[in-house]
Amino acid sequence: MNVKIKSALISVFHKDGLDEIIRLLHQHDITIYSTGGTQAYIETLGIPVLRVEDLTGYPSILEGRVKTLHPKIFGGILAIREANYLEELAKFEIPVFDLVVVDLYPFEASWSQQANHQDMIEKIDIGGVSLIRAAAKNYQDVVVVPSKNEYPILKNILANQNAEASLEQRHGLAGAAFRITSSYDFLIGNYLTGKNQQFFQPAAFGVKQLRYGENPHQAASFYGNLEDSFEQISGKELSFNNLVDIDAAVTLMEEFYDDVPAFAIIKHTNTCGVAVRNTVNEAWDAALAGDPVSAFGGILISNAPIDMETALKIDQIFYEVLLAPSFEEGVEALLAKKANRILLRTKAIHASKQMFKNILNGIIVQDADFIQDERSVFSVKTNVSPTPNEIEDLNFAVKCVKHLKSNAIVLVKDRQLLGMGCGQTSRIDACRQAIDKAKHFGFDLNGAVMASDAFFPFPDCVELVHLEGINAVVQPGGSIKDQLSIDYCNENGMSMVFTGLRHFKH
Repeated sequence: MNVKIKSALISVFHKDGLDEIIRLLHQHDITIYSTGGTQAYIETLGIPVLRVEDLTGYPSILEGRVKTLHPKIFGGILAIREANYLEELAKFEIPVFDLVVVDLYPFEASWSQQANHQDMIEKIDIGGVSLIRAAAKNYQDVVVVPSKNEYPILKNILANQNAEASLEQRHGLAGAAFRITSSYDFLIGNYLTGKNQQFFQPAAFGVKQLRYGENPHQAASFYGNLEDSFEQISGKELSFNNLVDIDAAVTLMEEFYDDVPAFAIIKHTNTCGVAVRNTVNEAWDAALAGDPVSAFGGILISNAPIDMETALKIDQIFYEVLLAPSFEEGVEALLAKKANRILLRTKAIHASKQMFKNILNGIIVQDADFIQDERSVFSVKTNVSPTPNEIEDLNFAVKCVKHLKSNAIVLVKDRQLLGMGCGQTSRIDACRQAIDKAKHFGFDLNGAVMASDAFFPFPDCVELVHLEGINAVVQPGGSIKDQLSIDYCNENGMSMVFTGLRHFKH
């Protein structure tokens, strides 16, 4: 069931790592065919190479757009090694190819570098994709190496297996080949349609096996490149739950990246402390004060560098992960002393613009909830308008409440989360929970504001917070009983703002 490699067709864009492959092929007296830049590179190594043009009888034409698209190439790849096929190959003087090595034009890299449209079109690889697909289809008789990432497998076949590839290896490489071409076409489709849709395509990402999933009995993997988002400085391997909480933390902090120093504490994807202050040290103190109990074992995130003064305070509590754009000299060494603490230096993190969830026998997709500043849509519905300070707090409160599980209520004062209620089956229960938490941690609610992720079906929440000294409220509106809440506010000198934007989160 092994295939002995006797001939190879090579056409690659990136030449790094190719020299070792070429020398190993030469050591096994394997006939090498190539064209264009790859052929020229092999010749610089002093290794014999046959030109594809000499085989086909046609030169590379149309400025290199057509080089390998010819029956004498694809016949030698697609032919099953059976008598009738081999007789036909002999009739037309077509050699068989046992190995096809390709590395596609870097379409994704050109896109990320914002190349002009014509350059992007020229980076759409036609011949390379066709060679990969043909070789992968005939994996029973052909070894396909669809990218430089598979070079280690080929090196092992050449160096340790006497240039004989097993069926299992050929089958695995064929699967990798079709995943790569699928991803390649997917990226091109996104570019040409301008939609940049992000349907899950495993081929488009690296895969990282996690220790386990949400619970130890559940297997889990991460598809993507974590190094694009952050650099892990210290700590244990990130777990499934760590990644879910980190995503929640990053998404929340997106609300504050252009703001003065902000600090947030996340627990089970819910915000239990967040504040904005003039210094990161003050922001940490205020965020922790919001719920110092729930901060235990939480995820900490800042939009500002961590200085030593702040680090010394953070070092006093147990936490799972700390994310920040940078750390003052000596901070990393201090916080890395405890081996299990995960320290991450964030890069240019941008949360996904679409969200996916598998349900029933399919997947639902929606745009992410990314309206970051709602002051422009604030509509005062009461006789009394909120003060400028209350407007700032109401906007801050909306940013907080949208990241909590519904039903959700938040209480805020001076851009600090004082209390939150989330994941409740009734809005009044969420309101009671927010008040209880704030009072439990000693906050004075006089002068605070309230935000709700959805409309008030009854005025009971407004009545409840008014008794605690809260006189400014923001909500989406939209209930057939909106007027009941508005009337109560007018009767009691409260202000109420509608946004017209609901923020359910399930």
